[in-house]
Amino acid sequence: MSAPLLSVVAGAEWLGLAGRVIVVTGAASGIGAAVAEGAARAGARVALLDRDGAGAERVAAALVARGHRALALHCDISDEAGVLAAAARVEAELGPADGLVNNAGLLRAGALGEVSLADWNAVLGVNLTGYFICARSFGTRMTARGRGSIVNVASIAGCHPQTRSGAYSASKAGVLLLSRQMAAEWGPAGVRSNAICPGMIRTALSEKFYEQPGLEQRRAAITASRRIGRPDDIAEVALFLLSDRAGYVNGAELMVDGGMSSMLMDLVPRPGFNDGAERAPAAA
Repeated sequence: MSAPLLSVVAGAEWLGLAGRVIVVTGAASGIGAAVAEGAARAGARVALLDRDGAGAERVAAALVARGHRALALHCDISDEAGVLAAAARVEAELGPADGLVNNAGLLRAGALGEVSLADWNAVLGVNLTGYFICARSFGTRMTARGRGSIVNVASIAGCHPQTRSGAYSASKAGVLLLSRQMAAEWGPAGVRSNAICPGMIRTALSEKFYEQPGLEQRRAAITASRRIGRPDDIAEVALFLLSDRAGYVNGAELMVDGGMSSMLMDLVPRPGFNDGAERAPAAA
């Protein structure tokens, strides 16, 4: 590839998001913050919604300081009235939404025989119903305008059960089918809906796990890429799906897990095949 073409492909212009309004939930940290920052770098006007209003303000302030347009809103996505109020403010201050990234999430641990009904409902209320509320609140205007893109951040746990995590896997499996249903119902009106299934992504919420000596190496060893993902790994995929470059991608579910989901047979002990040094993660 020639240098000029490479510079165009690598530049923000390639995405065509300049001037568009992108709404990101759960934007105060982790994947959500990375998506918001990436969208802003691509020239989008970004609305950051989060129950952690102060955290969203910090991310937005940093973007504004670098010359980007960003609006932070305190919002609990399980509260329909709050989401509708946020949607009205976004439209009044930034314009109608062109893209929505449903990313806010909640996990309350507990085995199925022990998890309280309150915790079960709380997780579903954010991870599934909250996605529906946000999609309907912002997506109906997209359908009226005849264009838009919704990206739903699910999880590899929506395809493979994550035990002792209460309603988490059930909620993320629901997100996958909800995303496909939105694609089927709203696709004829010009609105695309796609899902991303992250694998192991190192964020502030999972950082405490990595304090255990050797844990990162053991986890990395069960991925084909031999590393733990970063929020940017998910953000880059989300930005592509938001853009017109993914104009014929609708109802898709993209596994972004470093190949972990392809490693099942490699985890089956086979003396002489997978018990050697090849299991060790590659050097950084």
